[in-house]
Amino acid sequence: MAGRSANQSTNVPTDAGNEVAIRLDGPVPRTLGLLDQGAFWANLGVSLLGFAGVLAVLQPSGASQLSVAAAIVATVVGTLIGSAMVGLSAVPGAMTGAPAMVLLRGLFGGRLSALPTVLNVVQLIGWGTFELVVIAQAAQTAFPGTARWAWVVGAGVLTVLLTLRPLGTLRLLRRVVTVAVAISLAYLSWHLLHQPQPSLGEGSWQSFWKGADAAIAVAISWIPVASDYSRHARTPAAAFTSATVGYSIAQIVTFLLGLVALAMVAGDGAAVFGPMLAAPFGLAAFLVLTVREVDQSFANVYSTAVSVQNLLPRADRRVLTVLIGALITVLALALDINSYSDFLLVIGSVFVPLLGVGVGDALARRAVPSDLSTTAPSRPLMLLAWVFGLVVYQLVNPGGLAGWSDAWLWLQHVAGLNPPSWLSASLLSFVCAGAAAFALARVEGRARRD
Repeated sequence: MAGRSANQSTNVPTDAGNEVAIRLDGPVPRTLGLLDQGAFWANLGVSLLGFAGVLAVLQPSGASQLSVAAAIVATVVGTLIGSAMVGLSAVPGAMTGAPAMVLLRGLFGGRLSALPTVLNVVQLIGWGTFELVVIAQAAQTAFPGTARWAWVVGAGVLTVLLTLRPLGTLRLLRRVVTVAVAISLAYLSWHLLHQPQPSLGEGSWQSFWKGADAAIAVAISWIPVASDYSRHARTPAAAFTSATVGYSIAQIVTFLLGLVALAMVAGDGAAVFGPMLAAPFGLAAFLVLTVREVDQSFANVYSTAVSVQNLLPRADRRVLTVLIGALITVLALALDINSYSDFLLVIGSVFVPLLGVGVGDALARRAVPSDLSTTAPSRPLMLLAWVFGLVVYQLVNPGGLAGWSDAWLWLQHVAGLNPPSWLSASLLSFVCAGAAAFALARVEGRARRD
C-alpha cells in the first residue's frame, strides 16, 4: 500500500536471524522462499468455514439462488480476483520490510493510521475467536459427547505456541502440514465425487456477481495482514505469486468440495461435514483438516500482535501474542457468535476500498518515497477516498447484517438506486476508491508545492 520508505520505523531488512524480532524496530529476516509462502497461503485457503461458506456463493444474501454451474464459475472468478488483491497487498511488505499497518502510516499518516489499525485489530480478534469456536464444533462433530471447553482451550494453547515462533511455523506448514492437507483433500474429493450427486435445486445466473462478491469477501479478509508475512519474503515477485496462486487454488478446491457435500445434505450448511465423516477414512482426513485450522487462528493472533505494535512500537511481540491468545480463548468460551460472521465480513469488506486507495496513491506518487515513521504527516484526503469507496461498496451490496444492512438499504431507497445484478461491489469500490485516491493525491501534491 506504499512504496519504498525514506524514513521508516523498521530497520533496513536483513538476512540476520531466523525469527521475527520481538519488537517492531528489530531486524527483518528475509528467509521465506516461494514454497514457504505458497504453502502458508494454501493452508489459509483451506478452511472448515469454506466448506459451508460456499453456501453464501450459491445463495447470496438478499438475492436469488445461483445455478450450480453459475456458483462454480462465481467461485472461480471471485476467488481469483480476491487472491490477486491479496497478492497485490503483499508486494509493499516485500519491498519495504514493513508490516501491513505500518505501511498505512505512509498512506494516512502516523496518527491517522491508528483508525484502520484499530479496525484491523477488532476484525482479527473476532476471526481468531470464531476460528476457535469452529475448531471446537468440528472436533465435537467428530467426537460427540466430548467437552467443548477442552477443545477451545487446547486450540487456544496451540495457537499461542505457534505464534511464539512465526517463521518456524511457516516452515513447518510447508514441510509437514501442507502434504497431509493435500492428501486429505484429494481423498475426500475422490470419495465424494464417486457418490451419487443429488441436485442442489434450480437457480440462475442473475445474481452471479453477488455470488462472486461472497467468494471475494473470504479472500480479502487477508488483505490487511498480507504484508505481515511478505515482509520476510526474499523477493516481491515471490510474495505476489505465492499469495495469488497458493490461496486461489486452495480456496477453489475447498469451495467446490463444499458444494458437492452440500448437494448431498440438501443444502444444509450445518450438516456439511457429514458426508466427509461417512467416508471409510473420513475421520482421519477430517481430523487433519481440523488440526490444520489452527493455522488460521495463528495468523489472526500473530497479525493482531503486529498490528498492535503499530500503536505500541516498543511492545514485546511474545507478550502480546500470549495476551491476545488468552483473550480469544476466553471469548470463544463465553460467546455465542453464530451470527457474528456477518459482522466480520462487513468489517473485512472495508479493506477492498482500502487496497484501492493504496494503489491509487502509489500510482499518483510513484516517484515520492513514503514516510513510514510514527511522525508521518496526516493525510485526511486519503481517509476521504477510503470512506467514498466504502460507501460505494455498501450501496451496491449492503449484505445481510441486521441494522447495518438495513441502513444501507434505506439509503438505496432514498437515493432511488437499484444496482443491476451484474455489478460487483468489490470491483466497483476498488476502482472508485483508487480513482478518488489518485485524484486527491494529485490535489495534495499541488497544494504542497504551492
